[in-house]
Amino acid sequence: MQKEHCPNWPVILSWSLYDFANTIFSMNIISLYFPLWVTVDKKGEDILYGFALSSSMILVAFSMPVLGFFSDLMGRRIPLLIGLTILSVFFTGSIGIFDQLTLGLIFFALANYGYHAALVPYDALLPRVSKGYSVGKVAGIGVALGYVGAIAGILMVKPFVSEAGRVASFIPTAFLFLLFSLPCFFMVKEEKKKVSAISWRAVKEGVAKIKNPLVSTTKYPGLLRFLIANFIYCDAVNTVIAFMSVYAHQVVGFNDSMIRILFIVSTLFAVAGSLIFGWITDRLGAKKTLMVVLCTWIVGLTVAIVSFSMWVFWMVGSIVGIALGGTWVSARSLVVELSPSEKIGEIYGLYNMGGKFGFILGPLVWGAIVLMFSGLGIHKYRIAVCSLLLFLSGGLYLLRKVPSRRI
Repeated sequence: MQKEHCPNWPVILSWSLYDFANTIFSMNIISLYFPLWVTVDKKGEDILYGFALSSSMILVAFSMPVLGFFSDLMGRRIPLLIGLTILSVFFTGSIGIFDQLTLGLIFFALANYGYHAALVPYDALLPRVSKGYSVGKVAGIGVALGYVGAIAGILMVKPFVSEAGRVASFIPTAFLFLLFSLPCFFMVKEEKKKVSAISWRAVKEGVAKIKNPLVSTTKYPGLLRFLIANFIYCDAVNTVIAFMSVYAHQVVGFNDSMIRILFIVSTLFAVAGSLIFGWITDRLGAKKTLMVVLCTWIVGLTVAIVSFSMWVFWMVGSIVGIALGGTWVSARSLVVELSPSEKIGEIYGLYNMGGKFGFILGPLVWGAIVLMFSGLGIHKYRIAVCSLLLFLSGGLYLLRKVPSRRI
């Protein structure tokens, strides 16, 4: 019996390596090379990238609960995780093979869908993987390896980009995503369960269960207001993640080498931010800490708007990194404070879905503003950043009336 309670470290590390793998994709494709490939190499408008990103996230947001329901119904997560990862890997590599703008945007939307949708079965494996150990600590190992993967992905793909340009980043990124996913695919074992036939009645019951958590949020003071605030400020946060490289290149004049260093520095400061704001959350409470974090975002983006110097923009990268790390720590803690313990899983599902919806509006607004004000040169990007301040301010305003702590 004692053996059952010992943590299975090979399985824990294999599961956590998937975090390492998928952040290679998110850093190299979503944040770094693909937006520059669209806007610089292919001379495409920002709205094209924004539309491809937003459309794929609409599919993700609406299909996440359904994917979760069917993975529960089948009792297996690994086959779904493998299928969605291969979908992302295949179409990521295809961008580099065809090197054509329209196809690239379609392939990116499919790759991005696979990347985000795969997080549903991946996260669902956590309780099984963490048997004999703290769920929080195992999740923390995954997050830590994710930060390492972001930096490692930049460094491992850099030689290919230096040799053959940004288009050369897609195939190596796809390969690395698949390579570091393999331990999770083969080392994490699931119990074989007898799967009942999937009936239409079961599907209808599943859809009803998906709607129930959203309806129940009105019963808990401040919870629905927080989830709406989360959706609004995530539009700004996710747009920064998607377009920071474009802003650095087009407005500040950073070359690819400088942008790579900027993202590495930002990632290191994100690690520091998560630790610092985790400590602050324990002392001030999650709501006050999250408000401080959003104010930090506002300061960082304001500096970005007024910065006309490369040296000043280095400071922006550091501020944004700290704010990014603090956002997830404080927001997740606030979910716990506002949610009843017996509903925490359902509410976390809604919180995560809101974060996905937060990838939809912001990139479209950014792209539309850049297109509308194209006659203003680089100042169109400064106006686009101003729009993000509105999202952050809206989220901050809604948070003011959220209870500080649920008793």
